[in-house]
Amino acid sequence: MRILAISQYGWPEPHPALNVMEEMAKRGHHVLAVTGMPNYPMGDLYKGYEKNKVVKEHHSGIHIVHVPIVPRKHNPVHRLLNYHSYPVNAKKEILKLSDDFDVVFANQSSPVMMVEPAIAYAKKNHKKVVMYCMDLWPASLCVGGIKKNSALYKYYWKRSKRVYSNVDVILVTSRMFKDYFVEEFGIPRDKIVYLPQYAAAEYIDIPKADKKDTIDFVFAGNVGKAQNLGVVLRAAKIIQDEYSDNQRRILFHIVGDGQELDSLKAYAQENQINNVIFHGRKPLKDMPYYYALADAMLVSMLPDPVVSLTLPAKIQSYMAARKPIIACANGEICNVINDAECGFCAKADDELGLVNAVYKFLNDPNREQFEINSAKYYEQYFSVEKLMDQLEEILKESCNS
Repeated sequence: MRILAISQYGWPEPHPALNVMEEMAKRGHHVLAVTGMPNYPMGDLYKGYEKNKVVKEHHSGIHIVHVPIVPRKHNPVHRLLNYHSYPVNAKKEILKLSDDFDVVFANQSSPVMMVEPAIAYAKKNHKKVVMYCMDLWPASLCVGGIKKNSALYKYYWKRSKRVYSNVDVILVTSRMFKDYFVEEFGIPRDKIVYLPQYAAAEYIDIPKADKKDTIDFVFAGNVGKAQNLGVVLRAAKIIQDEYSDNQRRILFHIVGDGQELDSLKAYAQENQINNVIFHGRKPLKDMPYYYALADAMLVSMLPDPVVSLTLPAKIQSYMAARKPIIACANGEICNVINDAECGFCAKADDELGLVNAVYKFLNDPNREQFEINSAKYYEQYFSVEKLMDQLEEILKESCNS
């Protein structure tokens, strides 16, 4: 197959958008990806891309074209301009391409408009679009404070409906996304297919750390508003003040970067929280060290009905690494953890519940079973081979129909 991939994000950014296309390239398919100029997650153009002009390069079997964008920066105005600059410039670039691509693959996180260039190419050249949805629009705008009755929300609702109605297949990373598309936009259910994410190879079967005198809980990933890591700090403070063990100290590790990191550091300092360590963002090659360190991995999310529908990719990475999971979240995350029997889940934004989940884990005599269950569930439902077989078949069917 000749696959045209459309995604605002991609290598060298730490974003999973093009991972599945790398797998398609490994299987012998030709992939051309049109992405934005790298600036995620911190919002500044990467070194070497400052000229913000079209750059063509090759990575992991994929031909990549980076188009100019307005960087995200750190304010709502730049974020809005960033959202709209990619589809405009990507559309200009892809409409120059020949018509010999067999199918169009579009990654959809935020913003939904990143799919519009894919639709433009498909309509012009009579191709089909397979869209991979990682984020629900415009519902995710509510997480950022946009009201449902606002003119802005209504504008993006119409734009989202137009996108979702004009793609041929919608792949969803969470089972709970299906109901949203059916109920919110009237998308036919048979057009929607569940295709969860998988973990990078670096996370598969990570060994345990050497003997240590601490009990370590590790969060790894984006440090943003949706991740609601304030609840982890509040729980850590409670544990710091009440937990007594002269042999082993409980530590919480936050490995990652994002727009909430500075405020979390300030909160920890103001409240004298000494059992939380901020490691910042680390390259993928360094992550096995932090996973090996963990007695259990952490995930927390906002108590928001839309956020609760999501299944973040860190869950698959945690499971691939054979790690127990302690969650402070609602919805699909807890469904998966409970189905897998690989940890404990407290309600979102409930620090006392999170403390109790930590204590339940520490006092459970069968903690090693959580590790076994994590790995077993990953292999059964999230293995790269099974998921990529499914994606490859969907893409081939979209070429032939």
